[in-house]
Formats: sequence, C-alpha cells, structure tokens
Amino acid sequence: MSSDSQTSDVRPRSLIARFGFRHLLAATLALVAGTILLGIAAKATGSGLACQQNWPQCDAGPYNLLPANLPSFYEWFHRFVAMFAGFAIIGSAISAWRSPTVDRRVAALVVLGMVLTPVQVYLGRATVTQYTMDILSLHFWTAILIFTMFVVATTLVWKKSLSTTHVRGALGIGLLALPAHVALSPTDLGVVTEYTPTMQLLQYGVTLTLIAASIVATMTGRWRYEDRTLVGLLTGTTVLALAVAYLGRRTVMTYSTVLDQLYVVLAAALALAFAAGIYRSRQ
Repeated sequence: MSSDSQTSDVRPRSLIARFGFRHLLAATLALVAGTILLGIAAKATGSGLACQQNWPQCDAGPYNLLPANLPSFYEWFHRFVAMFAGFAIIGSAISAWRSPTVDRRVAALVVLGMVLTPVQVYLGRATVTQYTMDILSLHFWTAILIFTMFVVATTLVWKKSLSTTHVRGALGIGLLALPAHVALSPTDLGVVTEYTPTMQLLQYGVTLTLIAASIVATMTGRWRYEDRTLVGLLTGTTVLALAVAYLGRRTVMTYSTVLDQLYVVLAAALALAFAAGIYRSRQ
C-alpha cells in the first residue's frame, strides 16, 4: 500500500460524512422547533421589545450585544438560537443540493427552507422595529411553514427506518397530545383559568407535536400500507391537525365564540381520526 493511500485513509472526515445527512437534518429540525418555542416564550413574557427595539443588538454589554435583564435575555436567547438554526438550515440545504445521494424532493424542501430563512429573519426584525399583529402572525406562520417542510424532509430521509409500528406510535402520540392541546386552550373546555406564558409555551409545544405526528403517520402509512381507506384517513389527520393548530392560535388572539366552537368540533374529529387510524392499522 502506497504512502499516498495511507494518508488519504486517515484524513478527518466531515461532520456529514461522520454522522450522516439524516442526522444533520434531524438536528436542524430540532433547532427550528426550539427557535419557534423560544419565540413563543419571548412573546408570552412580553420580552419581544425588551432589547429596547434594538436589532440585532440588545441593550447591554459591548456594542449592546448582550441582555441587560431577564426579559431581555428571553429575546436575546431566542435570537441566539435562531442564528444557529439559520446556519443549520443553510448547511442542510447546501449539503442536500451538492449530494447526489439525497432525494431531490428533500433537496427542494430544504433549499426552499433556506430561501425562506432570510424572509423569516426580516419578519423577526420587523416584530421588534414595528410590532404589529399582522407582522407577528406572518412571522409565526412562516416559522410553522419552515418547520413543516423540515418535518417532511426529515421523514423522507428516514424512510427506510420507519415501519408500521411508527405509524401507530405517531398516531398514539397525536391522540395523547390532542386532549392537552384542548385543555390548554382558552376555550370553555380548557382547564386553565389564566393563559400564562407557561401555558402558552406548553400549548405551542403540543401544536408542533400534533403537526409532526400527523405528518409522520401519513407519510409512513402511504409507504407501508396498501389500504386506501387507511391512507385516506391518515391524510385526513394531517389536514385536521393543521386546521386545529390554526384555530388554536386564532382562539387565543380573537376570543371568538364561533371559532371556539369550530375549534372544538375539529379537535373532536381529529381525535376520532387518530383513534380510527390506530384501530384500522392494527387490522
């Protein structure tokens, strides 16, 4: 064996070569979810403007780069994690685009996520410099769109590892998470008397869980089952989960009786769809 080949054998491998693209994508998804929840925490605690409308700086330290108090820390930490999430999204997109082994659908999803990232950054800045409810909502739903695309992309790259057991597991997680979502909502069926920052953070965590569980169950079910009725039922869970997520946020922002009732009806339909999916998938 030549010295050149020996040298090439011991060269350090890249992180992607060492851990795999699918692990990079899973880590990116976790960072995206964490960024969303930290943003919710900043909003719920009224910390969105705590950095004195400075962006990207805050209100203390050299060049105002650091937080001056606890409310400022919430906003600063949200931006800090968002920065790493952005870098991870860009890295995932470049890796997917350059790798010939990555599914082109995955590459398209993560590249689109990379394209939306500067838009999301701009909207995040606008929530500090302008702070209107329309901008705040657009900032949130753009984040949910990026999260959804990365859930789909991550499910695609883990396709070979997913089985019918994962379908039932995802449906079970969704069925368990749904009552918590309703209980934490400011509706008549909710058990919370005050919609505190902690309650908001928990509900939005459950929202992300519902969306991810329904997508994983639907996609894996389409791959592993030939039962068209079951596949249609699983697809319905994704549609209903997105509708429940939307109405769950609207009930917080508008306190409309009509929207509350529609939210409860769709949540009940989603619970039935989860339960029916579990039962049908076991047959």
